[in-house]
Amino acid sequence: MKVLRLGEDLHAELARMHAEAGKGSVRPDRLPVRRLNSLLQAMAPGVIATGRNAGTDGRLPWLYAREVVPPEVLAPVIGAWSAGMYREEDDAEVSDLEERLRSGDLADAVHLPHWTAESVDLAETVTSVGGTAEPATRLYSLLPEWVAFRLAARTFRTGGTTLHFRVESAANGARLLTWPPQRYERRGQTWYYSACLNITVHTVPFTPRFRVHVSTQIRRWVTRFDVRPYQLGGTTVLLDAPLPWPGGPDRGYRLMANTLGYDRRLKELAWRYHSPAPLMPELDIVRNYPQPVELFAHPERWINGSGNVAAGIVFHPSLGPHEVGPGLMPEERAGLDAWVEEGLRPMLTRVPDLTRVTRSNTPSLLPRSGAGSGPGARDARLTLQRRVALARVLDGRPMEIDIFWQTPETRAALLAELPKLIGFPPGERVGPADDDTWRWRGEGIEIRVRARPAGALADALPVSQERRRRRAVRLAEAIEGRCRLVADRMAPGEEGVKGVIAEIAGKERFAAVPDSDPKHALRIAWARLGRVSQFVNFPDASDSGLEHRARWTWLDTFRQFGAISPPAHRVGAGIPGDLQYVALWLVRHTRKGPTRCPARRLIAVRVRPGDGPGVIEGWDAQRTEWVPYPQLLLLLAQAAKPVAKAGEEAEAEDPSDSAATKRTGLGLAARKGVGQCRQRESERQIRALLFQLRDRPTLLLADAGNLRQCWPGLRNGELERDMLGFGTEPAQRHTLYGGDLRVVLVRDANGREEVPEWYAHDTKGRVGLAEGVWGAAETDSRVFASTASKPHTVAKLPKGLMKLAPAAQGRTAPGKTAWNPAHLEITVLGCLSEKALADSGREGDLPDLPVEWATLTHQLRYHDEYPPLAKPLPLHLARLAGEYVLPMTGRDERVSMTSAL
Repeated sequence: MKVLRLGEDLHAELARMHAEAGKGSVRPDRLPVRRLNSLLQAMAPGVIATGRNAGTDGRLPWLYAREVVPPEVLAPVIGAWSAGMYREEDDAEVSDLEERLRSGDLADAVHLPHWTAESVDLAETVTSVGGTAEPATRLYSLLPEWVAFRLAARTFRTGGTTLHFRVESAANGARLLTWPPQRYERRGQTWYYSACLNITVHTVPFTPRFRVHVSTQIRRWVTRFDVRPYQLGGTTVLLDAPLPWPGGPDRGYRLMANTLGYDRRLKELAWRYHSPAPLMPELDIVRNYPQPVELFAHPERWINGSGNVAAGIVFHPSLGPHEVGPGLMPEERAGLDAWVEEGLRPMLTRVPDLTRVTRSNTPSLLPRSGAGSGPGARDARLTLQRRVALARVLDGRPMEIDIFWQTPETRAALLAELPKLIGFPPGERVGPADDDTWRWRGEGIEIRVRARPAGALADALPVSQERRRRRAVRLAEAIEGRCRLVADRMAPGEEGVKGVIAEIAGKERFAAVPDSDPKHALRIAWARLGRVSQFVNFPDASDSGLEHRARWTWLDTFRQFGAISPPAHRVGAGIPGDLQYVALWLVRHTRKGPTRCPARRLIAVRVRPGDGPGVIEGWDAQRTEWVPYPQLLLLLAQAAKPVAKAGEEAEAEDPSDSAATKRTGLGLAARKGVGQCRQRESERQIRALLFQLRDRPTLLLADAGNLRQCWPGLRNGELERDMLGFGTEPAQRHTLYGGDLRVVLVRDANGREEVPEWYAHDTKGRVGLAEGVWGAAETDSRVFASTASKPHTVAKLPKGLMKLAPAAQGRTAPGKTAWNPAHLEITVLGCLSEKALADSGREGDLPDLPVEWATLTHQLRYHDEYPPLAKPLPLHLARLAGEYVLPMTGRDERVSMTSAL
């Protein structure tokens, strides 16, 4: 490849300009080159990718290209970027250097760096101690771009239709989009959509080669907005513009990513977040480029193009309805998969198919309808299971539920579904005639439900609009006001287990005024009164699933009380009978969190099947003891401490967030030190927790994508079989933390395509979906895949449905929603293998089979009549407990800031 480095000369000159513009106070050595990179990728022919950290060191590779970009192209782009950077904040006059940059006459100002020809190993790999192949850092961005351009040079033919692809650079890789978009006529309007292929590079634990994931989806485009301009926080706009100079071999392959949003400082729509679109008119004075207001008013006009320039606004459900359904069916994804495989051969080869490793897909207490039983036997068994779980949690105490409703339909549905779930007759009305209170009794269970209108409790929060005060402070004041209102409305009640179900509007109803959604304020208010809370949105005019949503509302309420019976597995004798499950989850809120207050909290949940009261428990770090699950929820809401000090606020922020640096005044070294302290404290808590679990066999469940933020030893490159690593210390045998400890890591896409998409095929070439546990052919494999069945709530679609090239009999195919089960990766990190037993001096014991522990983890995804959970039940409970971590700015800080004003 041809490689260009920024060079110390040009880097120093641009850094000086950056500092003069008043933007170098925090990191004077870091240039904001994101916009420049976007410009060069789209406007410089031959450029494949941009290197990382080129803005911090001029000696690092900056541009990778197939051919040299001539100075008459490179200089104007750098000049337009530097002029825009200088003028953006201060509106100052452009310096002599910038004028020469813009005109392309750089010779007298500073020498442009020279291109060099370098060999780049696209398979450069370092193998970790644990046997995991890790690609060179630059390949995470370079290889996806290389793959994308190789594929974009080809066409995809399906159903008599030929599709062309364009490349879009993404933060974690690259994307391919069919362009121009396809059309779907529905309800007298044209709707636009494209096939989208996400390309990313990833590692797999203990695997000797890294992977390139290519996942498929539907990208939909906006044709009209159902929101006002001031409600548009930020949406992606892809710009298709021809090169303003003679192009090279990559001409027309790239779409330029921008962000369109409402600028509250300017009080108008604007290009935001380093968008390169505002600089295009300086590079091309001939063509007309879309302005934010015009693009918002006429999105369909621009998606069809104007003067060789087109722009597509990426659709999001918050922007209004769309008649094209998301997702692609398996057969169509299989066709794209074959096209990708053919286009990359022989440079990359497809990973061998996984095979089914067990037939025990579901727990024994979750029978299928009609499977060896009479009609209704399954429902009766589940109903009995719920009653037993409720009786165990209540332990003779009454359950008191307050329903605050806004529509009579929701009130009626909630009162009707409760007795159905637990197999009780209709309730009896108690109390005065004007008191809407109902009671159910039987089998050691007493439930009292009081229904009343929500009134002002469900109104939008009246958040002050005084922008001189911090957003978190104004929101905290509004929350305190709602808490007082709730306290005035709530009756003391009798002793017992207490909860609230509240009907509120969906969050889209509160989008017009930021922070006005009352959900989190109500949760805080009721937690202060010792009550867990569950919310249900009021129905739309065409809502036909109210009965179903009411049923789930009660099931979620039972879950918050800990009234859950974990599924009894069907794995085999290799699983200890007295096994307990423990799950860890890290809650991480930034200043954009639900209360605009940063926080970090490590949550641990323990599930002990077959025990008495308190089968579901949570770890109270303050008292260092296990408490019932509902008590954990209340403690999380009441003990979430506000972050007031600058150091603590930076601790909760993303270390790469320059805005956090400016707010707190901390330098990079200081923030790094705070992050290390936070990591050491989290690891100390995990170690202390493991010590508390040594009394019985334990399965520790952790989501690697979530927990590696505070436990770096869970990163793929740090993993070793049957070893646990903490901090800088060498990894140790996992049995040192418990002789009967097993450790299983799970991982999903995590918003980064970390696991691949999948489909199933049989020996006859048919393509579809299948549930089960899957593994590689190697007998010593520790990595498995879990796929679940399709929920009964998902509509059944005909096989062979094609959305990219609809057949005559399937003209409405683009409007269908194609649901695909997620791939959950299961890594058995620690078990009692032969080596682990030998190292522990237990050679005579029967070793574990990793596949059994993977199967157990898979079966924990099935519970009650819920659709299969995205994660095993203990992790599901730990993650949902994080909804109660709602810190607020402290009272003293609010008073002092108000006094200062």
